[in-house]
Amino acid sequence: MALDTIEIRLLQVFDAIYKTRSVTEAAVSLDLGQPAVSVALSKLRHHFGDPLFVRTSAGMEPTPFGDGLVRPVRGVLEALEVVMGQQNHFDPVTSKRLFRICMTDISQLVLLPRLWERLRLAAPGIRIDVLPLSNDIARLLESGEADLALGLMPQLEAGFYQNVLFSQKFACMVSAHHPRIQKELRLEQFASENHAVVSSSGAAPQMLEQEIERFGLKRKISLNIPNFIGAALVVEHTDLILTIPERLADVLQGRAAVRIFPVPFQLPPYDVKQHWHERFHNDPGSQWLRRVVADLMSASSASIA
Repeated sequence: MALDTIEIRLLQVFDAIYKTRSVTEAAVSLDLGQPAVSVALSKLRHHFGDPLFVRTSAGMEPTPFGDGLVRPVRGVLEALEVVMGQQNHFDPVTSKRLFRICMTDISQLVLLPRLWERLRLAAPGIRIDVLPLSNDIARLLESGEADLALGLMPQLEAGFYQNVLFSQKFACMVSAHHPRIQKELRLEQFASENHAVVSSSGAAPQMLEQEIERFGLKRKISLNIPNFIGAALVVEHTDLILTIPERLADVLQGRAAVRIFPVPFQLPPYDVKQHWHERFHNDPGSQWLRRVVADLMSASSASIA
């Protein structure tokens, strides 16, 4: 006999009869009709091959087998009550959960300080592990080894949930003391000056290269650096042009003597998104984290700078 919803009801009937020593009173306690309780008892007797209860002057008394059955039956019912009493609940104030977020180095510079400030106030027990982007990111999200992935990640467009955080465009950054670029950056200067490029994680640098090539421009690349961490200092002390995402430019502008200019030709914007796997779509903790990130990085949020 399978333990489905009907069979659970049968176990409840057994326990009620054992407690009340009466089919009639068991029916009342379970809010069932007496015929339904009698049918249930009949099914139980057939399944166990034992009368379970016999009618006596003192009421429905259990057989020795029925006496032996009461403890495991109540164990099942109590365990079921515990299971059904569980709630898929998340309280950021008391949680000590560890979240793992895959980020580009751009996201680390732009998001992490504000995320940490939010968590310090609203969820002091929560911890964050920042993971670098890798070719293994889809598996990490599916397995739960990572909770979120942030950035421009075309490889996660299919098969994953996603939420657009904001639309991003590029800007050009030069030293505030650049000898030739002061009040504006013209197209001919962009083409003739030396450039620094960043081989960062994420797809934005590759997209930038493709768009510049599609526009028909050839940059004079003199310096290739692995990430954006030291980008502002490099630009501040050289006459190089660095083309970077605009929100990152806003952050770096306050950390070094640099000037920010629009890219002097048309580049399409791109969407920065957060991605997560279907397995964790309804997890309350993951939902809370996604709301926090969306609030911090959405286009309607206050300036990142």
